[in-house]
Amino acid sequence: MKEQLKAMGQRLTELREIKGVSVKEIAERLKMTEEEYSEYESGDRDFSFSFMFNVATIFGVDVFNLLSGNSPKLSDCAVVRKGQEFFIKKEGSYNYKHLAYTFKNKKAEPFFVVSMPGEEDTERHSHEGQEFNFVLSGKMLFRIGDMEYELNKGDSVYFNSGLPHGIKVLGDKPVKFLAVVMK
Repeated sequence: MKEQLKAMGQRLTELREIKGVSVKEIAERLKMTEEEYSEYESGDRDFSFSFMFNVATIFGVDVFNLLSGNSPKLSDCAVVRKGQEFFIKKEGSYNYKHLAYTFKNKKAEPFFVVSMPGEEDTERHSHEGQEFNFVLSGKMLFRIGDMEYELNKGDSVYFNSGLPHGIKVLGDKPVKFLAVVMK
């Protein structure tokens, strides 16, 4: 995990330098301190999807490029076979599988997400666009702004992802859901 964070941090540094943006400028655009942003570049801070989405938007690149360092090659169709998803393991509550990482110029980022029980309430994040989440199994408390919704298998939520949002797993089983983030 630490190696993956270091590699993504290095890509952030390289991209920021190529674009000619200072740490201060990017930190201000992301509404965080220079120290917080520097922790991402050094690989000392775990990345949330919202952070990666916001950085990718600012730099005009695909989230997949930041996560993997590779450039997608397809623009008409992307098939991702079971077991060949781009896996992103996060410390704490979320693990992601990117389901369209080979598609170029995506208008949406589809993910299979697993969140484990027993974690403390997740930090809320926000990013530009809209998001759709469909619960495949388990139970979660979905929080957005000041509202809370209990979601079970088969439930879905479509929302403005510019509002701070997060989930908490309810019960003793992981919650699995499909998340589609639209730009």
